[in-house]
Amino acid sequence: MPSGIIPSSTKYRSIFNHLNKPPSHFPPTPPLHSLCFLSLKLSLSSERNQFSSWALFFFLTPCPWILDFPLCLHFRIPISIYLYIKMKVATPRDSINRVFERVGFGGGGTTTTQKRCKYAIEDEENMELEQIGAERTKNVLILMSDTGGGHRASAEAIRDAFQIEYGDEYRIFVKDVWKEYTGWPLNDMEGQYKFMVKHVQLWKVAFHGTSPRWIHSAYLAAIAAFYAKEVEAGLMEYKPDIIISVHPLMQHIPLWVLKWQGLQKKVIFVTVITDLNTCHRTWFHPNVNRLYCPSEEVAKRALLDGLEESQIRVFGLPIRPTFCRAIISKDDLRVELEMDAELPAVLLMGGGEGMGPVKKTAKALGEFLFDKELEKPIGQLVIICGRNAELAATLQSLDWKIPVKVRGFEKQMQKWMGACDCIITKAGPGTIAEALIRGLPIILNDYIPGQEKGNVPYVVDNGAGVFTRSPKETARIVAEWFSTKTEERMRMSENALKLAQPDAVFDIVKDIHELACQRGPLSNIPYMLTSSFSSLIY
Repeated sequence: MPSGIIPSSTKYRSIFNHLNKPPSHFPPTPPLHSLCFLSLKLSLSSERNQFSSWALFFFLTPCPWILDFPLCLHFRIPISIYLYIKMKVATPRDSINRVFERVGFGGGGTTTTQKRCKYAIEDEENMELEQIGAERTKNVLILMSDTGGGHRASAEAIRDAFQIEYGDEYRIFVKDVWKEYTGWPLNDMEGQYKFMVKHVQLWKVAFHGTSPRWIHSAYLAAIAAFYAKEVEAGLMEYKPDIIISVHPLMQHIPLWVLKWQGLQKKVIFVTVITDLNTCHRTWFHPNVNRLYCPSEEVAKRALLDGLEESQIRVFGLPIRPTFCRAIISKDDLRVELEMDAELPAVLLMGGGEGMGPVKKTAKALGEFLFDKELEKPIGQLVIICGRNAELAATLQSLDWKIPVKVRGFEKQMQKWMGACDCIITKAGPGTIAEALIRGLPIILNDYIPGQEKGNVPYVVDNGAGVFTRSPKETARIVAEWFSTKTEERMRMSENALKLAQPDAVFDIVKDIHELACQRGPLSNIPYMLTSSFSSLIY
């Protein structure tokens, strides 16, 4: 039987063995279930059948919602046809060769030779240092994806904390390995995510439909069958001693690659969860060395999903060190940012893309924060429009009766939060954690179903804020906080500070450093092509 482009070794196939048994709760539909896994086996055995089996796999894989809503078949049919065509056109063979040329295998061109020389020189230098007693710089690879701004923000916070605490002892790489090394659909997760969150019900179905472990394990295993070779090549380029995942889809395939490489006991692999309360189950992988949870609620879910207490640490969400260590007074910040020194200020956030009811809320605030009887403002407004230049231009063109600052994409959020007295935002975990550190009462005006839904009760039940989708109700609450209910605002500010975990990012990197120290001096880890993948190249 031809080997094709999918590895057929016994070691590789063992990962799929657990898929041959249907879950105990799965309804009695043997033909559907059998065809689903037959498609996987076809893809393992024959290149000729690979693309059709991928389409068949997507079309036939049972999900809870497909059984309850047969009309979803109308979506699966065209998507399966598209998947067949896309896979047929975008075969990974060319991209695999491109990746291997990048890391120094195959091709034999000048670039490849330079790459080989580069790694040979680095390895020689490291070996020389080790021979005279100096410990080499450790490579840390942080795996992330720009599906939402929180993953990159957390990755960069961890990178900055490593540099502050340990300087040149660690070499940090923040990479979207999926985007840089693999093909469709993994290299376009950012676009797919943005499309789905704009169509909220589609994202809701995707989030909950893939939550059962046997479902997401099947999909991830199938994707691994197609792109594990390129992920392995990506790891080879950076040769990490420590891998940190800050994305729910960055555990399974890299861990499988480490297993195939025989490096599970040599490379430290940790997961840092960037969802504050409600998490997708793909975050919880039992083979990680450490799982860093932002809250006790997430830690409880991890225990229920099979992780041991010894693997779990609850430190909080990693936030940029500038938030943790900024010691500038509100008065000084207002002078620097050219804000009114006396009026209380509300910060209206539209996220990185400037989405949500920002314009309506801003207009309502403009009305409610102006005292018509005294004919003077009772507060001031700062609006962060993100990358939405059209929104910023529209708001700047309006006539305001109160002091208003309209900003685009901001990299100094710690200053704007430090200068304000409360915040209006959607329930993004990073923004919530930053607001808590600054002691800002929070008005949540929206959330993404799934991972952000649980953030609402986390804030409200702990007395750190309120939730309303109404722009006018939002403006009314702010006006009361700035006039007749200042005590309520101060009480929520105190509760926010109690929830805050400003040292979380430093606690995380210190714990990772301790893990590295427990393993002793790290030698050069022998990253190389595994025999199970050697048939993929030619």
